[in-house]
Amino acid sequence: MPVVISDTSPVRALAHLEHLDWLRVLFGEILVPPGVAAELRNPSVSLTPMDVSAWPFLLVRAPSDLQRVSELRSLLDAGEAEAIALAEELHANLLLMDELAGREVAAQCGLTVLGTLGILVRAKRERLCPSVTPLLERLQNEFNFFISSGVRDAILRQAGE
Repeated sequence: MPVVISDTSPVRALAHLEHLDWLRVLFGEILVPPGVAAELRNPSVSLTPMDVSAWPFLLVRAPSDLQRVSELRSLLDAGEAEAIALAEELHANLLLMDELAGREVAAQCGLTVLGTLGILVRAKRERLCPSVTPLLERLQNEFNFFISSGVRDAILRQAGE
C-alpha cells in the first residue's frame, strides 16, 4: 500500500463535495499530521469544523523531526510544513496538497504532489464519477476554490471532457 499524506485543502474540498471516501478508494489509508487535523478541527474561516477521527482511513501521525518542521514553518503554515516533513520522513509515495507555495516547496524536496483537481481526474478514471465538470463548478462557486482558466482547461482535457 502506498504511503499517502494529505494537507488540509484536499480533505476539506472532498468533504465539501461529499466524496471524502474517494481518498480511501483511491489510496487506502491517508496520513494527516496534527497541524492538518487542527486546521480541520478549527478552521480559520467560516467552514464547518471536521474531526478526522470520524473517518477511520484518516490517521493522524506527527513528524518526528521538529527541526525540519520549524525550518519549513518559516515558509509555510503549520499543516503544510508538517505534511512535507512527514512525507520526507516516511518517503511518501504521494503528498496531497493544493496551495502553490507548499507544492513548490514539496517539489523542491523531491516529493510527488497531487492536488484536489488531480484527485478528481483519478476518480473519473476509476469510474467513481461520470464527470469532473460539475465538481469543478461546485468547488469554484460554493467553496471559493480558485481554478485558473488554464488549469481548468488542462484538468478537463485530462478528464476527457
